[in-house]
Amino acid sequence: MQQPATEIVNMSRIQTTMAALAATHKKGLIPFITAGDPAPQLTVPLMHALVEGGADIIELGVPFSDPMADGPVIQRASERALLLGVSLRDVLQFVREFRRSNQNTPVVLMGYANPIERMGQAAFIQQAAEAGVDGVLVVDYPPEECEEFAKNMQQQGMDTIFLLAPTSTDERIAQVGKIASGYVYYVSLKGVTGSGALDLEAVATMIPRIKRQVKVPVGVGFGIRDGATARAISASADAVVIGSRIIQELENTPRENAVAAVKSFISGVRQALDE
Repeated sequence: MQQPATEIVNMSRIQTTMAALAATHKKGLIPFITAGDPAPQLTVPLMHALVEGGADIIELGVPFSDPMADGPVIQRASERALLLGVSLRDVLQFVREFRRSNQNTPVVLMGYANPIERMGQAAFIQQAAEAGVDGVLVVDYPPEECEEFAKNMQQQGMDTIFLLAPTSTDERIAQVGKIASGYVYYVSLKGVTGSGALDLEAVATMIPRIKRQVKVPVGVGFGIRDGATARAISASADAVVIGSRIIQELENTPRENAVAAVKSFISGVRQALDE
């Protein structure tokens, strides 16, 4: 008797990575750096250092002049990169360079709508796919206006990642659940990046609520500062996102030691997650 045909779905690099983590009962480590900070020539070496330190996915910040969701630490990084002339086109070039020797680690661009709109959505999607980008998180693209963009991204093998927050309504969570792919990024604090203290109980309560309507893994960020907080969050999250603390590491380290310092820091977080 003939078997019914099954649809073959190509998994994105992010989906493959998240599935492999789940299969081995490991939690994802997703560090964030701002492209071009502290120097454009350090971005690709820093990306490789993050991978060597144990990163599963890299979030690469696209510098923007008005990063409204970011706290002062990441704002400063964005300002430094902009002063050095780093543009969205440069960010795509960094990804191309990274891909010359790393074909496996997913790279997510995190930023704001303005640079994408200036390039044009269609041109951006094509160039991002060609560069080897795996996903984008556009802070100010609301999910209800993003279905076409997310569909076009998926056709090119890329995921569209959305933010959810403690204030997200069930309606907003359902809306994100309809179109999100790769993972969703749960902002564990009210406020901007790098602010406040984590409320682990609140995170543990919110994640099951998200998972009832969102079928992709949940990464948690904002307020994760070290291995201990990463490990605590990973009890309920599928992945942890860590950004401001890495930028601070770069701010407090001489440039010639930056790559080694970031690798060492991420190695410590990875070790704590795996214990």
